Amino acid sequence: MIPRRFRRAKPLVDTYDFIIVGGGSAGCVLARRLVDSRAVSVLLLEAGPSDWNPLLHVPAGFTKLTGTSHTWGYETSPQSGLNNRQVWYPQARVLGGGSSINAQLYTRGNAWDYDNWAARGCDGWAYADVLPYFRRAEDNTRFADEFHGQGGPLRVSDPVPHPLTTVFARAAQQAGMTYNPDFNGAQQAGLGFYQVTNRAGRRSSAAVCYLGPVQNAEQLTLRCDAHVERIIVTGGRATGVMLNGKKITARREVILTAGAIGSPRVLMHSGIGPAQHLSEVGIKVVMDLPGVGENLHDHMDVFVVAECDGDLSFDRYKPLHMQAWAGLQYGVNRTGPLAHNICDGGGFWYADNTDEAPAPDIQFHFLPGSGLEHGLRPIRNGVTLNSAYLRPKSRGEVRLKSSDPTAKVHINPNYWNDPNDMRLSVEGFKLARRILSAPVFRDVLLGEANPGPACKTEDDIIQYAYRHAKTDYHPVGTCSMGAAEDPQAVVTPDLCLKGIEGLRVCDSSVMPFVNSSNTNAPTIMIAEKAADAILAQHALKDTP
Repeated sequence: MIPRRFRRAKPLVDTYDFIIVGGGSAGCVLARRLVDSRAVSVLLLEAGPSDWNPLLHVPAGFTKLTGTSHTWGYETSPQSGLNNRQVWYPQARVLGGGSSINAQLYTRGNAWDYDNWAARGCDGWAYADVLPYFRRAEDNTRFADEFHGQGGPLRVSDPVPHPLTTVFARAAQQAGMTYNPDFNGAQQAGLGFYQVTNRAGRRSSAAVCYLGPVQNAEQLTLRCDAHVERIIVTGGRATGVMLNGKKITARREVILTAGAIGSPRVLMHSGIGPAQHLSEVGIKVVMDLPGVGENLHDHMDVFVVAECDGDLSFDRYKPLHMQAWAGLQYGVNRTGPLAHNICDGGGFWYADNTDEAPAPDIQFHFLPGSGLEHGLRPIRNGVTLNSAYLRPKSRGEVRLKSSDPTAKVHINPNYWNDPNDMRLSVEGFKLARRILSAPVFRDVLLGEANPGPACKTEDDIIQYAYRHAKTDYHPVGTCSMGAAEDPQAVVTPDLCLKGIEGLRVCDSSVMPFVNSSNTNAPTIMIAEKAADAILAQHALKDTP
C-alpha cells in the first residue's frame, strides 16, 4: 500500500522555521523530533523519490534495488591502492536513505569508538553520552536492560536464522572465536546472530518508523524529488535554500542531512569548502573551510564464497518457479525468503586473533547465498562470508567535478592507501577462510569457490582483492566534527558549522572516525542527539 504521506502534497510556502536538506535516516529522525515539539514548521527535502515502491518494505527487496533507481549511481575514482580499479559505490537516493535499502543490520559499534571521539576533541560524544540516544531510538523485542530500550520508534528484532547461519555460528566457535548473543551489549567481541531493523516481515526504515506517525502533522511539509542547488548565506548566516530556482527561507536553521557524499557536495556548491578547489570549478567562495570533503573513509569488504553440497542456501530460489513460490509465501503470510534480510549472521573479532587491539577490528557478514557479489564466477548454490577491517587509516576526499549542482562528484575513499589497512584486511580474510573451513561446515560445503584453492599466498589474496574487494557502504567523515580550534573540523561538537550561524550538519559525515560496525544505527543516534541540542537552543520542548 502506498504510504498516506504521498497521496497529497502540501503546497510549498516561502518560509519555514527549519529546513532539513536530505530525507535519509538522520533527516527523518530530525523531522520527527522537531515536529513533536508542536511549536515549529519543518520542511523536509529529499532529492530522491518517495518510498512508495513495495520492494523497499520487503526485507529481501534490497537485493533488487542496488541499481540506479534508488541510488545515485556512483562509482569511485580509480583507486591507486586497488591497482587503479574503480569501485561501484551505491548510496541511497530515496526517502529513508540507507535505512530504506540497506541489509537492516542493527549494530552500534564499540564503546571505545565514542570514547575515542571524545578524547580527540568531540566533547559530549563519549559512550556514556551517546548510549541514552541509542536506547531512546530503540524498540527491542528481546532486550530490556541498561544497553537497550523499548518503546522507541526504531523496531529492532531477531530474524529467524537460516539453518546455514546456525552452522556458521558453530563454525566460528570451532575456529576459536567466542559466541556473543548481543553485539550491542556489555561487549562487542564474538560471533553469532545479528538483530535487524525489521519486524513481522516488514522493513523498519527511518521513513516508516520516524516519519510515519507524523506524516499528516500540520507542522511537517515533505518534498521528494527535490534537489537543493545550494544553501543561501547572508551576512554570515544560513537564511534558506535554493530549490528549483526558488528561494525558501529558514527562520531558525538550515539542517544538512544529505550524508557523507551529499552533505559536502551541497556545502561546496554553496561556496563553503576549500577555497582553491571552489575557485577551480568556478564557484564563488563564501567561506574557506578546508575540511569540507576531506577525511572520507569507509569499510572495505574482502569476501569468500563457498559452494554448497546441494540446494541448501537462498540460491535455491533463483529459478523462476521458486521465485514465484517465494512471492506466494510472502504474499500470504509474510514468511519465506522475502521476509529475511539475507544476512543474519556475523560478528566482530580481532585481525591478529588476540584481544590486544582496543576493540575488535574485523567485522563478518555471513550470507546464506552466493549471488550478491559482482563479477564472480557464478555457482549454483553457495554461501558468502564478508570480512571488513573496521578502523582504516586511509583517508580520501569528495570533490566537485563542475559548478553544475546536478553533476556527479569525484569520490575517492583511497582504499588501502595505508599499508596497515592492507595487512589487517588480509588477516581478516584469512579468518573468514578459517571459519568456512571448520569441521561443522564439511557436511554442507563442497569447498571454496571464490577465490578458490589456487589462491594460496598473501600476494594471491592481495591480487584477488584488487579485482573484487568492495565497499561496505559505510562512508563517513567528510564534514568531521572536532574542537573549534581544529583546522580540519567542519562542525563543532554541537554540529554547528564553523563560521556560519544557523547551519548544522547532522549525519554520518560528521563522524571523525568511522564506528566499528554498520553505520545506520549510529547515524540515527547522531540525529537523536542533535535534536536535543536544537530543541534546547531554541527553547522548544520535545513532546512525543
